[in-house]
Amino acid sequence: MSRVADLPIYAQRDNEVTGKLYNLWRRAKLHFKIPVRLELPGCPGIVMILEEHEWVCADELQNDLPILAWVEFEDKGRDVLHAPVKCKLNYYHFAASKLHAIALEKMEEDLDQMLHDD
Repeated sequence: MSRVADLPIYAQRDNEVTGKLYNLWRRAKLHFKIPVRLELPGCPGIVMILEEHEWVCADELQNDLPILAWVEFEDKGRDVLHAPVKCKLNYYHFAASKLHAIALEKMEEDLDQMLHDD
């Protein structure tokens, strides 16, 4: 069941994530219980929630209301691990773009650390 499937989208854009970040997420799904929640530094109440098929940046002070979501990863037939993976980026808030880079950087740092500590 998708966390964001029935929610209205402010905007949707084509996007891509790095091969490294996508692979960290795939490895994390094998090692940790899903969903994985990551706090964003300097953004009180904002978390990244990593699900089986999507990544959601949400406001946990408002019952995990989505702000951004990376969905519809195009990973079928992927034959090289380093290549970026195309996806859709859903915006649920008019100022969501301010969190885009912070969320992905923190996700990569945290997953890298968690997988090395495991």
